[in-house]
Amino acid sequence: MPVQSDAELREILGMERVAVVGCSSTPGKDAHEIPKYLLDNGYEVIPVNPTADEILGRETYDSLSEVEEEVDIVDVFRPSDEVSGIVEEALDRDDVAVVWTQLGIADEEAAERAEDAGRRVVQDKCIKVEHQRLVA
Repeated sequence: MPVQSDAELREILGMERVAVVGCSSTPGKDAHEIPKYLLDNGYEVIPVNPTADEILGRETYDSLSEVEEEVDIVDVFRPSDEVSGIVEEALDRDDVAVVWTQLGIADEEAAERAEDAGRRVVQDKCIKVEHQRLVA
């Protein structure tokens, strides 16, 4: 079952490295402004976007599987029908502890696979909103 408790969300928000799949280079878009907020609040943000070389002054990766750094949280800004493939990439890594899908994004089957593999899942919640509510 996806994470719901504030205590667990607070614990997750205490992690440091966030790979943002679908990170946008376009200011004003949520997929740009929320990773910027995370950067501004001390998180290490790793942008994943195959159409950009750099976002927010950071090198981008074409896919999660190409990310060289350690990743704690995979924050998903892609349509729900793409979540399954992103979860598969996350499960192929030993470092990902949490798969977080942004507001309006969910895939119950993919979430169950991630949980069965020992990963925590947050679905259909904005990481910025939860950070402001529980941490900031």
